[in-house]
Amino acid sequence: MLPKIQVESVRRVYNDGNHNAFTDLCRFQDRFYLTFRSCPEGHMIFDSSEILVLASKDAQEWEIVFRFGVPDRDVRDPHFLIFQSKLFVYTGTWLVGPEAPRSGDLNDHLGYCAWTEDGIHWQGPRALEGTKGHYIWRAAAYKDTAYLCGRRKRGFAHTSSREEAMALTEAALLGSPDGFSWHTVGLFLESYGDETAFLFEDDGSILAIVRGRLFYTSTATLCRAAPPYQKWIRRKLNVNIGGPLLAKWGDLYLVGGREAPDPEHARTVLYWLENDQLIKAAELPSGGDNSYPGFVALSPERGLLSYYSSHEGSGTALPPSAIYLAELSLQK
Repeated sequence: MLPKIQVESVRRVYNDGNHNAFTDLCRFQDRFYLTFRSCPEGHMIFDSSEILVLASKDAQEWEIVFRFGVPDRDVRDPHFLIFQSKLFVYTGTWLVGPEAPRSGDLNDHLGYCAWTEDGIHWQGPRALEGTKGHYIWRAAAYKDTAYLCGRRKRGFAHTSSREEAMALTEAALLGSPDGFSWHTVGLFLESYGDETAFLFEDDGSILAIVRGRLFYTSTATLCRAAPPYQKWIRRKLNVNIGGPLLAKWGDLYLVGGREAPDPEHARTVLYWLENDQLIKAAELPSGGDNSYPGFVALSPERGLLSYYSSHEGSGTALPPSAIYLAELSLQK
């Protein structure tokens, strides 16, 4: 029988009046790190956006240790990766035109990173070779290779409508020997690719969850592949997940993200993945624009979850929205 997830506490850890969103959480050396995007103008594409990195010894008191933007680009969806004794922060960036904000084209997208070896001295941002035309997303590492999810239009096609672009959008697995230069390894999906959360099993096989592209009428897709990640088994899940998280908590598979049966009732929700089905386990205080969680397991019974929500702010995709940290426990 699956354990129940108890939400022990929820704290608002950052709210400066901006639209703060798209979180990730990790533990590097002896500190916790929290990253997210902050923008005074809102959820959409603005070159006023920044990536913030906060650090804490105890996950109670947080301080900003690094922040960066990229000129003429919107930065968003930062994710951590610990690789080759470095802590990386990866972000996808939209090109912002002179009439900003404007609707972006995936072909203009470019990945960037910042990194540190000690958590104190940071370098970057640096453009990632091989990511032009890719909207990079979550990262992971297995043995001596780093991996990113990157969605792109097949053949970097020029498209004239959103529907045409969606049908041509691939969800690609990108690999790198150093965390800076990237190449294509395989494809999670060949069309309607989107945000992909993935993890590596001990034998090197990949388990992945891809957000459904048509949010209110489609469901997420579960993908599996063994090395060298050329042949994929894909199955539709029973619900859709926005900003998906996929993590191991002990021997269990934790999934989190936005559940939205309709535009008025979006919530940040946690599930167990079992037998290729998502089983609802907990709901976080949330509403409006929300989700995009990060997770750190403290023990087989305790964990920390970061996420954002505007339910105590604008209730929309406009400022303000805040960053939250939830303490979780398992009740068996």
